[in-house]
Formats: sequence, C-alpha cells, structure tokens
Amino acid sequence: QVQLVESGGGLVQAGGSLRLSCAASGRTFSNYAMAWFRQAPGKEREFVGAVSWNGGSTVYADSVKGRFTISRDNTENTVSLQMNSLKPEDTAVYYCAASRLYGSVRRASYDWWGQGTQVTVSS
Repeated sequence: QVQLVESGGGLVQAGGSLRLSCAASGRTFSNYAMAWFRQAPGKEREFVGAVSWNGGSTVYADSVKGRFTISRDNTENTVSLQMNSLKPEDTAVYYCAASRLYGSVRRASYDWWGQGTQVTVSS
C-alpha cells in the first residue's frame, strides 16, 4: 500500500504561482510513476501530468504545458507540481496518484490516490 498526502493548495490571483507537494509513504516510492490529476466542480477528473520513476521523463496535458512542471525527489519520497501563470480555469481539487505505468492519462491506471488539495484561482 502507498499513502499519498498532498499539500500546498490555496487561493491565488490569476497570473500567480503555487507549488503543490505530495508526500508518499509505504511501498518503495521509486517503483512508481507519479501523476497529478485535477477535478473541477461538475467535471470529470482529468490528467494534468506525470513523471517517470526516476524523474527523467515528464508528460503534460496540453492545457498546462509550458506553465506547470512536475518533479520528484526519491530521497524524500515527494513529488511536486509547480504551477505558474495560473488561470481561473485551473481552479480544481488537485490529486497526486501512483502507478506502475508511466504517463497514462487513464484514472484506472493508478493504484493509489491522495485525498486532494484545493486550488482556487481568482480573476
């Protein structure tokens, strides 16, 4: 079992930045590719981006490409999401998730999920 706990959400003005963190415990963190998803009110949970097991590869949704950056630290068992140039449409609950597969956009590919952290971007 892998336990994931997100932090760092909050309220920010459009154009601002936030950094989310996800702390992992349990099974060997480096065995898992990690991803961030988000879910806005009334919408499906959607893929934001993912990072490979050793952090060497990343992939992003088109909607965040060039603005968001995912990184991981396998010595600290953490994964981060740096969000810049935030827009009101980025408002959502953000979740980190762990999978044996790297880069899948499908929720079903992910075995473990955090509880989510709210990000609100005001216009």
